[in-house]
Amino acid sequence: MYDLAIIGGGPAGYTAAERAAAGGLNTILFEKANLGGTCLNEGCIPTKALLYSSKLYHYAQTGAKYGVGADNVRFEYDKIVARKNKIVRKLNAGIRSKMKENNVTVITGFATVASATEEVVTIACNGETYEAKTMILAAGSETTIPPIKGVDTAEFWTSREALEAKEVPASIAIIGGGVIGMEFAGLFNQFGSQVTVIEMAPEILPPIDAEIAAMLRQNYEKQGVKFYIGAKVMEVKTGAVVFETADGEQTLETEKTLLCVGRRPALKELGLEALNLERFRNGIAVDAQMRTSMKNIFAVGDVTAFSMLAHTATREAEVAVNTLLGKDDAMSYKAIPGVVYTYPEIAGTGKTEQELQREGTAYKVLKLPMTFSGRFVVENEGGNGLCKIITNEAGAIIGAHMIGNPSSELITIASLAIEAGWDVERLKTLVFPHPSVSEIFKETLFA
Repeated sequence: MYDLAIIGGGPAGYTAAERAAAGGLNTILFEKANLGGTCLNEGCIPTKALLYSSKLYHYAQTGAKYGVGADNVRFEYDKIVARKNKIVRKLNAGIRSKMKENNVTVITGFATVASATEEVVTIACNGETYEAKTMILAAGSETTIPPIKGVDTAEFWTSREALEAKEVPASIAIIGGGVIGMEFAGLFNQFGSQVTVIEMAPEILPPIDAEIAAMLRQNYEKQGVKFYIGAKVMEVKTGAVVFETADGEQTLETEKTLLCVGRRPALKELGLEALNLERFRNGIAVDAQMRTSMKNIFAVGDVTAFSMLAHTATREAEVAVNTLLGKDDAMSYKAIPGVVYTYPEIAGTGKTEQELQREGTAYKVLKLPMTFSGRFVVENEGGNGLCKIITNEAGAIIGAHMIGNPSSELITIASLAIEAGWDVERLKTLVFPHPSVSEIFKETLFA
């Protein structure tokens, strides 16, 4: 019998396996496909590889404004995709190596829970059964396909097909203006596609600070991306999308259609029905230690339907394993950073103005254009951006939101301040290197 069985080999699953085995637990990990899960194989890493190539192409095209010219700039998309695949294989091998080093038993196959009591969990996979004292559910999520007319017969892409494409389409309609949609919009626009984004909400990136989201949309519009906001898709056809706006019904002809309206916990056919675990939204409810309503079963990552981000999943896995190892730990969600890897980048952490307004909570906003940072001006010729810091009435930092490169590398500073309970005066005493874009935090505090 194993001490711990884990279903799912994504960021949550392989992190839990590595930490548990290193802590002395005899651990078995089940993964239906490739280690790394959606994030490594068809999400976070592949998209960033493609986006980095698009960024280099942009720099080559626009280098003249920095005094560096290049003639006949071109890209070879098949080679860009091949590089992406090579990176995925390399990182996948690294995870397998970690599992081997820590003596984690890895089983490739679709695992289901055959039975479970509070003393033992039995898992079936590939015609065999395995027993463990405890289990961590880390099965991840799957693409949501909404019940739109035509989805059963029309040809369309999800993020998986978009990542595997060997050529850039002449035109593409992106249904969904969320994080995934906006990253693909930037990617294909940069490589020459005519991109149209159709979003039902009144603004793109609904969870993101609305002012920041609007700035990105305006930036993309200048680059030629067409947006239909507050638009409802009525039908998907092969080569066309029918949608409704305040001006009536419209039909958009397009070479490719990319459907990316979100993800949902992948809980189907896992055998969980008989366990009668308490539910949260369309996922599994957990406490602060990531324990479900059965004391020896934990759930981490996207299956909780709470914060469906890879870095959240990793931390949740650490909390669950620490609890199993007898360490005092609890999950905190008050400073989870979120990043949109567009050009320019967006990053945020903590509360947004919209959240606080819905809660009826009083707050204050400090904000400055990113151009108040000399380093930002040096590296972003003609670029704009914004740094926004939100405090409560007592001056404690409760949120921070940014647009401008490299926001993804800066936002951790704000997350640390929020998690540590720092106020404005405390953060003012922190010494930032000069010149660095990170100085914008300190400048904003004096705004």
